Amino acid sequence: MKIQIEDKEFDLMLEYDQIKKRTRLLGIQLNVDYEDKVPVFIGVLNGSFLFMADLIKEIDISCELAFVKVSSYHGNDTSSGIVRELIGLDIDLKNRDVIIVEDIVDTGLTLIHILDTLKKLEPASINVCSLLLKPGSLQEDIEEITYVGFEIPNEFVVGYGLDYKGLGRNLKDIYRASTSPSET
Repeated sequence: MKIQIEDKEFDLMLEYDQIKKRTRLLGIQLNVDYEDKVPVFIGVLNGSFLFMADLIKEIDISCELAFVKVSSYHGNDTSSGIVRELIGLDIDLKNRDVIIVEDIVDTGLTLIHILDTLKKLEPASINVCSLLLKPGSLQEDIEEITYVGFEIPNEFVVGYGLDYKGLGRNLKDIYRASTSPSET
């Protein structure tokens, strides 16, 4: 199935049923790993909002939720490499177990910025739960990436919270940018 957003065409990559099943498994693992703790889940806006909502429905343990908003894409389909913090955190994380919830880890620059910022707040632990991971795009290893829904190739994706020029976040499935014969 193909869709069109602005000037780009996209092909179906992951159906919502696959995402739901994997999210359920991630939730089960988090419930086990944090059984005797009260973690703080920190969603990275805007992209993580659908994944965070579905993931938190699978969490049975006591927990708190918070959000931060950072950006390095600025409406394009490639990272600018410049991370700007747009909305800060308003919860005390000292000696707390923190789980950062990401929609996608691409170059890792945004995540490194978030981790560096949160480590200054002296949490007991920090782990990352990301729906998507592009191992081929990571600019350095990030040991805190503990929970991953799907590893994907270095392709531009949209849907299920991920956008292209602000559009497509509302799609329930995830799509990859189509390549024309001249791009291969």
